[in-house]
Amino acid sequence: MKKGWYFFGALVLIAMVSSGVSFATYYYLNDSNTCNNGTAVSDSSGNLVHRTMGHAMGMAAYEQDFTTVAENSVHAVVHIKSTVMTQGRTYVDPFQFFFGGGRSYQEAPRKQEGYGSGVIITKDGYIVTNNHVIDQASEIEVTLNDKRTFKAELIGKDPTSDLALLKIKADDLPFLPFGSSDELKVGEWVLAVGNPFNLTSTVTAGIVSAKARNLDAMMSASGSARIESFIQTDAAVNPGNSGGALVNTRGELVGINTAITSETGNFAGHSFAIPTTIVSKVIDDIKKFGMVQRAFLGISYKEITQELQKEKDLETLNGIYVASVENRSAALDAGIEEGDVLVSVNGTKTDNASQFTEQLNRFRPGDQISIDLIRKGKQKTVKVTLKNKQGTTDVIKQDSGKDMLGAKFEALTDKEKKQFGISYGVRVESLKNGRLKAAGVMKDFIILKVNNRPVNSPEELDDIVKSIVQDGTGYGEHAMFIIGMKPDGHSGYLAIDLSEE
Repeated sequence: MKKGWYFFGALVLIAMVSSGVSFATYYYLNDSNTCNNGTAVSDSSGNLVHRTMGHAMGMAAYEQDFTTVAENSVHAVVHIKSTVMTQGRTYVDPFQFFFGGGRSYQEAPRKQEGYGSGVIITKDGYIVTNNHVIDQASEIEVTLNDKRTFKAELIGKDPTSDLALLKIKADDLPFLPFGSSDELKVGEWVLAVGNPFNLTSTVTAGIVSAKARNLDAMMSASGSARIESFIQTDAAVNPGNSGGALVNTRGELVGINTAITSETGNFAGHSFAIPTTIVSKVIDDIKKFGMVQRAFLGISYKEITQELQKEKDLETLNGIYVASVENRSAALDAGIEEGDVLVSVNGTKTDNASQFTEQLNRFRPGDQISIDLIRKGKQKTVKVTLKNKQGTTDVIKQDSGKDMLGAKFEALTDKEKKQFGISYGVRVESLKNGRLKAAGVMKDFIILKVNNRPVNSPEELDDIVKSIVQDGTGYGEHAMFIIGMKPDGHSGYLAIDLSEE
């Protein structure tokens, strides 16, 4: 059986794709074995890839006493149940494609539940978890270690880092303080705390096996590459642990447990956590701005191999080789050139792509950083003012979908659903000058899907639009493809560019 990467979340089977001569599968797992469609890509080795939540297995007696840290940690880790309303298959009248008529018909939606973990990070109820634990959830329920249950509000999410921030209405909660994942040493003891297989308040122990690990297997929901710089440990995790805490021996949060590699879907010796260097920045951005402020250098780069070193006559195997520099980029402004080898950011070595990505993602557009590079055998330091994806130093504002599209939307009534033979969608209630009107959309147009995602409510449309603006899509840089229905019942298809002007 082939080895695979398992990423446990609220959702199950996604897809299968071939990679070279290997056959790779990516899917989400949860304890209830429910499933939902999603996007799948194979890793560079063609390994089986899964998304996970984790458990613990017995280990030999430890010389160090973990009882105090474990007792404090379990009270700050919660059980998360996410409810997803999935859509049945869509049946399309073939005449609509040829003659512009006909209707689309959908099966009734189905309710599916998935389970994961989360970590309380403030006493007033902020909780961090994995995005894949709550992705597309219509309802999120959080259960504390003392068995109290709360409905959770989704404050924000970031598919690129696979993180999400929730909030429950409660006070004086136990929480985990943030520790420094930078200070973790390979060989250091850590605890994994979560809810494997719905077994609440489970603690396992292991050591840090490696840092800045790139699984080269994860893609965000939008189709863009994820940020990967994982802490690898041998602490046992299984389905249910995703979003749970990785804790150091001082009782500090140093990572969010996210993935395992396994041949069976259960723990097989390796687990992976998102370091707090990434977690703290993402959560802080979501709280302050409503979305992550991601800084870009504006280069394409390669890992340095012996072959590349020989081909380019490089003096080192460490660092990032600059393959090209983009126009209007921070790198071009700073004088970075094709062929440069970037070896550190603000004095911290970046020997590989994972380390470079982790360092860069500590900053926002407008921040100035110092980069050490090697050019034709000589070391040089350059100052770089980072930019956003649109090529400016501005903070990106979180405009709502109706503001960006120039429209007000309403959920469909049961009468409208019955009238058009559909089970989901939102109606354009009014229009002003904006991108929908410029594309020819009329009042009462019904939006059914955006980038192949069913739209169930105006709030869900908001989330989709903001995700496209922030992270781009697998269809185009910031393209919004709409499948909908005109007021006369005929189908309508639109493509809208959401790039900033």
